[in-house]
Amino acid sequence: MRNRKVFTAVFILLIAALACSVPGATQPVVDATKIALEIQATQMSLQMTQAAFDDQQQSAPQANEPGQQVDGTKIALEVQSTQISLQLTQSVEESQTQPENNVQPTDTAPAGGEDMPGRIQKAKILVYEDAGGANLRPWVQETLDLMGLKYTYVGDRVGDFMSHLNSGTQWDLIVVAAESRSSVQGEFWDIITPKVTGSDKTALVVEMWYLSKIANGRIQGLTSKCGVKFQKIRTEVESIYTLDSSSPIFTTPNSGFSLINYSAQWFDKGGDYVRLTGGDASLVAGGFPKEKSSYGLLTTCLDGRVVIQTFSSHDYRHEVMLQLWENYIVNTLTSHFIALDQ
Repeated sequence: MRNRKVFTAVFILLIAALACSVPGATQPVVDATKIALEIQATQMSLQMTQAAFDDQQQSAPQANEPGQQVDGTKIALEVQSTQISLQLTQSVEESQTQPENNVQPTDTAPAGGEDMPGRIQKAKILVYEDAGGANLRPWVQETLDLMGLKYTYVGDRVGDFMSHLNSGTQWDLIVVAAESRSSVQGEFWDIITPKVTGSDKTALVVEMWYLSKIANGRIQGLTSKCGVKFQKIRTEVESIYTLDSSSPIFTTPNSGFSLINYSAQWFDKGGDYVRLTGGDASLVAGGFPKEKSSYGLLTTCLDGRVVIQTFSSHDYRHEVMLQLWENYIVNTLTSHFIALDQ
């Protein structure tokens, strides 16, 4: 009878200890799995304690007499059983506090907006490219396809190009790759320039070999804002030297290439040199490695939203030009979206 009282006391103490260890014990609802494990642990504790008492009664009955000191083995077993109970309770608590999904958030988008790669993927891009007219591979189109971008492509159809410019679409990037000895000139620049310099802040990449022919025409609205001016004709296709190796045009996302090597496709001229006149224009590549403000062949301006290439792409290596065109597209679009956010 006395043993039953001891068991009852131990049971009450264990239940009290478990109740204290449950987080939010004052809440009326407790997890059923947790209760089951706690009861199982308590039962194990009582069974172990019962076994200890039975052993003492069989081997040394006098140990149950009042005032007799409790056996050390019994104490050890009771302590061990209590520790097991507490460990089980702790395991339940930890399992309940673990999140259901361990996947960590990877969204690096700025607060309140989409990340830059996502914005570039959704950009509205209009492309004029006349390489196909000379039976050349359209490298701009190839680059855009490799990048997985969507775009409106008019080839060398100037009428369609004009229609899209006048469509009311707010283009993020306009590409004029006029390599095949045709020309986008006159009224085209009356429409393109306000989109680039005005509130649309449209990005622009221009490839033209014929700046010498139109330098004093309507394109002046763009070149004067950019801060460059036609300097002289480059008569031969030769190496082009990087003037600013830190420019993102040569580093982002592609790097480690140059325009030193060439294989002439066109023999009438090697391009047009430009010189700086003001603005924020920067010559990033040119005909002479030490000339930083003149004899330029690759220019950036208007906060990086505009790239002007005054040499023909197919005079240089295919794999290099694809990397360069990807850099043009990524950096002008990036600058465009940054400008829109300001």
